[in-house]
Amino acid sequence: MSSPATILVVDDEPSMLRYLQTLLELESYRVETASNGADALKHLQKDPSPDLVLLDLLMPGIDGLQTLEQLRQFRPGLKVIMLSCVSDTRKVVQAIRLGAQDYLTKPFQKAELDQAIQNCLRAQPDLVEPDVRAAEVEELSDDLFFMAASPAMREIRIQAAQVANVDVPVLLLGESGTGKEIVARLIHKLSSRSHRTFMKVNCAALPGDLLESELFGYEAGAFTGATRAKPGKFELCNKGTILLDEIAEMPAALQAKLLHVLQDQQFSRLGSCSTVTVDVRILAATNVDIQQALTTKKLREDLYYRLNVFVVHMPPLRERREEIPLLLRHFMARFATRYGRSPLPFSTAMVGACLRYPWPGNLRELENFVKRYLILDDDALVLGELEAKTKTSYLSTEAATGQAQPQSEDLKSLVRSLKDEAEKEAITRALEQTNWSRKEAARLLNISYKALLYKIRQYGIGQG
Repeated sequence: MSSPATILVVDDEPSMLRYLQTLLELESYRVETASNGADALKHLQKDPSPDLVLLDLLMPGIDGLQTLEQLRQFRPGLKVIMLSCVSDTRKVVQAIRLGAQDYLTKPFQKAELDQAIQNCLRAQPDLVEPDVRAAEVEELSDDLFFMAASPAMREIRIQAAQVANVDVPVLLLGESGTGKEIVARLIHKLSSRSHRTFMKVNCAALPGDLLESELFGYEAGAFTGATRAKPGKFELCNKGTILLDEIAEMPAALQAKLLHVLQDQQFSRLGSCSTVTVDVRILAATNVDIQQALTTKKLREDLYYRLNVFVVHMPPLRERREEIPLLLRHFMARFATRYGRSPLPFSTAMVGACLRYPWPGNLRELENFVKRYLILDDDALVLGELEAKTKTSYLSTEAATGQAQPQSEDLKSLVRSLKDEAEKEAITRALEQTNWSRKEAARLLNISYKALLYKIRQYGIGQG
């Protein structure tokens, strides 16, 4: 029989502290208390740590958000539920960004508290049998879903919700296969246009003339073979959302026409002198390096600045590897249902190999890997192929950097080192973007200046 969970309750109101302690002890939890943030942080420095923290937002001295931010430095995986008598959307967003699992507004019902605690304390599965429900999967279409199973993707989920009902262009940046279309569909789903049309146009798939007629339509006789007028995607998508994928592949002349649509919501069909007015939400995506595209004039500066109102950076899968076990299970369940097969298990060895492989094709490559495994039904064969590709990838990295890669690690050490590597890379990138201004970098990373200094020392990050 498992031992009862330990819950630390932090609240500066003695009556609330006693009430919560009594309530939780009646449910057979072990309860520890602290009356302010400083005492809570001292308590959490000790081992073993509690399984869950109920943390009041408004406290004198170190408030709840400051306490949450500091405890994340030495207890990054600790579950936290924020409690507050104030319903403030900005505070909720900030708490979630800092890693809180839930946010309850006082006075709350006992059932609400019970449910929040149960969600946080639900047994955490190992890497072989992950619980996909905990990853907050949102179905967007028959083939697409959004999974918020890492801090980076939870942050993007928040950003999508923030921008969904603000009719400004959104620019989605990231490598091929990272899920830019998925986020575009999520923004559409969360917006007031969700009941209207969503269309995706691949700007790299058509030559300039055909792309122009596809987007803006044409009149009869506009060119050879145009026997009757045809509306374009913008007209068909009126009141809805259009995703212009691979926007940097659009010819410069067509980019100028798109700029006019962004400015005035008007355009002319090919072969027409009259204008068409539409109300379309424009989202754009590209996998190219933006600065290089601007330098080489592949992307017009004026168009870029029009699209650059809100930018979402999609991290590659290698920077959010904690999602891989959940994605494996979720893809397997979907494809097994689609192909009428029994889902196959993922061995510890296979999950470990998946965590080690860098996935240059990102989600698309992982999806195809699961399909292949399901079809072949041969663990040893698929594992051997993956390990061979991993070895080739490591050899390529060694040749490029002159550094040997580790041959093997236990899974916990591997995951920890990958997270450290991703964090170090994010901090270094932020410092470079801010010309090594640590205060600006801390603001960009949404962490305290003190926390950033600690991380810089921890990872030995230097300017040269």
